[in-house]
Amino acid sequence: MRIYIDMDNVLVDFRSGIERLDAAQKSQFAGSYDEVPGIFSLMDPYPGAVEAFRKLSANHDVFIASTAPWNNPSAWSDKVKWVQKYLGQNAEKRLILTHHKYLLRGDVLIDDRTKRGAGAFAGRHILFQVNHSIHDWESVLSEIESIT
Repeated sequence: MRIYIDMDNVLVDFRSGIERLDAAQKSQFAGSYDEVPGIFSLMDPYPGAVEAFRKLSANHDVFIASTAPWNNPSAWSDKVKWVQKYLGQNAEKRLILTHHKYLLRGDVLIDDRTKRGAGAFAGRHILFQVNHSIHDWESVLSEIESIT
């Protein structure tokens, strides 16, 4: 199976980057934290995300499909560096940065939203929302196992 995994709020704990900002940055960028230069380099993986990525990659054709904000050029390079750091250099060649996820061709998209074309993805969309307990990595792996 070809599987696409979103980064922010799926593989990456976006909140962990916000928590590392100083008070001035939080005030200046309130409501648009994704535009803080360097914020994507501050983020931790979600618990279980790295292990799940490796497990899925062992048995499936896995890519990372993420969107980077246009107004934060460092986000593009920070996302590559994050993938290298946490998922390894082989994974960097599996990183796709796009604002049009509906163009991706595959079986499964694991994403926390329906925006940026995720809702129009032609395959199965697994909605990953940790804060709402809709999915966690254990349940995502179980769901994927049930469809293979």
